Amino acid sequence: MLMGEQQLSKMTISAQTVKSHAVELGFNLVGITPAVPSPRLAAYERWLGQHMHGEMGYMARQDRIARRRDLNVILPGVRSLIVVGLDYHALSVPDHILNDPGRGRIAAYAWGLDYHDLIAPRLETLASWLHQSSGRQVAHRVYVDTGAILERSHAQQAGLGFTGKNTMLIHPRRGSFFFLGELLTTLEFDFDEYDRPGRESLCGTCTRCLAACPTRAFPRPYVLDARRCISYLTIEHKGVIDRALRPLMGNWIFGCDICQDVCPFNRFAHSTGEAAFWPTDLDRAAPPLLDLLQLDEAAFKARFGGSPLARIRRDRLVRNACIAAGNWGDEQAVPALIGLLRDASPLVRGHAAWALGRIGTKSAREALIGAQRSEADAQVQDELQFALDSGYNS
Repeated sequence: MLMGEQQLSKMTISAQTVKSHAVELGFNLVGITPAVPSPRLAAYERWLGQHMHGEMGYMARQDRIARRRDLNVILPGVRSLIVVGLDYHALSVPDHILNDPGRGRIAAYAWGLDYHDLIAPRLETLASWLHQSSGRQVAHRVYVDTGAILERSHAQQAGLGFTGKNTMLIHPRRGSFFFLGELLTTLEFDFDEYDRPGRESLCGTCTRCLAACPTRAFPRPYVLDARRCISYLTIEHKGVIDRALRPLMGNWIFGCDICQDVCPFNRFAHSTGEAAFWPTDLDRAAPPLLDLLQLDEAAFKARFGGSPLARIRRDRLVRNACIAAGNWGDEQAVPALIGLLRDASPLVRGHAAWALGRIGTKSAREALIGAQRSEADAQVQDELQFALDSGYNS
């Protein structure tokens, strides 16, 4: 990306013209804010100091912190952030499908194609238009939840909403079911044309999101302990999931929408107009657990390639499905879980053992005892013994 002119005069395109063009590109929300550090930077660094980011070590890297402290580290000469929002929820999926314990529930943002592949190209198109319209060599960077910036805070500064007690960005008339994307640019707008920051919060005394979280991932309002968050556990966490948290995860296998579903502002949520975000069928929103437990690598890629689920790969998805199957507790899952005791992945074998212990039929117990004789992995052996000792229904 060329840096272009070092000394840029004020932009001659109005902020309203930029926003109108962004809407023409398909974005539902658009705001512009000066490229200054986030007002939440200090709180973010305190959050890191309390290790609430869990295994997401990239968040605490010094080079990433430096970028959040000064956006010029990302893009020298940056003047403005154009922040966009794009609705993603397909509101027509029936609750009885999503809440069926025999299905693995997927967060609404992942029902369709990977949003990065749709939003980033549109932001690049917007950047090209800015370059052509200004008649200048304009430097820019595009991010879709991939850059070292506090995007929700910058979005609030750009007027796209307020921060909820569940830490989500909430638009008072659209709720929170929308993606964010950012275009950093060296163009500068007249300050009077920047959007005014939204109010800090409109939550008032409401605590529905905090009370609804089954894993108690919010130690206090506006603070999320990622280590207890179902979304983190099913996506970001790569290893063994804490046994104390597994029963609380229900049938979630990728992400979680609980704290959004209960938010009163989401009664105003808009169904997405982007066909790419619609599930091709109900199984894309909540696939049967028996199908997921039998996925091999080829089947996983065929079924979930091009979707957000592809990022966690087959082993983690099957791990999550094992937990959901254990919470389901139906003996229909026993044959598939027994087969997974011979899986190549110790991660899968261990969680399959836990699920069999939860279901606790005679055949499940016999399979656990048999697996003990041949299992070489110490951690899986521990899961096998725990499952046998638990004695749920034996």
